[in-house]
Amino acid sequence: MAKLVTALNIAAPDEFYEKLIRAHEGLSDDESAALNARLILVLANQIGDAEILAEALEACRTPAA
Repeated sequence: MAKLVTALNIAAPDEFYEKLIRAHEGLSDDESAALNARLILVLANQIGDAEILAEALEACRTPAA
């Protein structure tokens, strides 16, 4: 059974974060929210495992301490 990875798993997290922020530049709040929704769906499709996705949803419903 696969398990949600919660430890840092991005080789260059700062570079990814910068790209993510740049992707939102010049967008309205609605356009930014739509970009986030599309990104979530693309990444969910990439993951493809319903159990992992359910774990991720549950983990994100609780704010980080």
